[in-house]
Amino acid sequence: MADAHAQHHDYHLVDPSPWPFLGSVGALVTAFGGVCLMEYLKGGSFPIFGFNIANPWLFFIGIAIVLYTMFAWWSDTIKEAHEGHHTRVVSLHLRYGMIMFIASEVMFFVAWFWAYFDASLFAGEAQNYARHAFTGGVWPPKGMEVLDPFHLPLYNTVILLLSGTTVTWAHHSLIHGDRKGLINGLVLTVGLGMLFTMVQAYEYMHAPFGFKDSIYGATFFMATGFHGFHVIIGTIFLLVCLIRAMKGDFTPKQHFGFEAAAWYWHFVDVVWLFLFASIYVWGSVGAVIEGH
Repeated sequence: MADAHAQHHDYHLVDPSPWPFLGSVGALVTAFGGVCLMEYLKGGSFPIFGFNIANPWLFFIGIAIVLYTMFAWWSDTIKEAHEGHHTRVVSLHLRYGMIMFIASEVMFFVAWFWAYFDASLFAGEAQNYARHAFTGGVWPPKGMEVLDPFHLPLYNTVILLLSGTTVTWAHHSLIHGDRKGLINGLVLTVGLGMLFTMVQAYEYMHAPFGFKDSIYGATFFMATGFHGFHVIIGTIFLLVCLIRAMKGDFTPKQHFGFEAAAWYWHFVDVVWLFLFASIYVWGSVGAVIEGH
């Protein structure tokens, strides 16, 4: 009945999916398990019905449920695409979903940028005695040694800008039916994404400040680290697209999975440019640069 309906309309009726419910359960277990994990790490207790559940297992069980839901749900989405169920309306709604997802990610970064600019622009605010004591009334905080923005950060900027070019090349090749160009472009983009992560990890290991040393370190690592996490997710996203491309998936007219990955990757690129300009370059003005 649903198939007959789909032949005459833009909508396709499918059986109710279990994945939204299971994903919600996984998110709840992960959030609750995160509280238990934090209690466990600080040596506290979390007694419920006489049992101390302050342990890491609930958190990892929740993560496992979420990861399984992601794999199964997206597998079903790919299967439905191959079966021809992605009508014009379904494809449009997939795009709406991806746009809303990226918009929600933008708001995450708004929070980190807000924290950074609030601390940096009002470092000497008289009403905030604790902040003034930590910063000395200046930004970067008095005596803080910061990273050279034109060393590893600039190198990573070039890497991400280049990766934006290669993913665009891959998309252009796909539209014109050049599968070899699609695969080569994705291979380069995934490789550049991995290189960015390795450079950032090296930068973190040699940073002259820590997360809990000052408000500068906290805002720096939250903003750049959250972006680094998005680079890892985007690299995995593109790696899956590469595997699918090598298997023969995607056509010039139907390739939203790859298109969504490209949108996400460009979003990551744009956020990094803001991070580089505001946190690395502007945030180092007047500070002691590491190694100088």
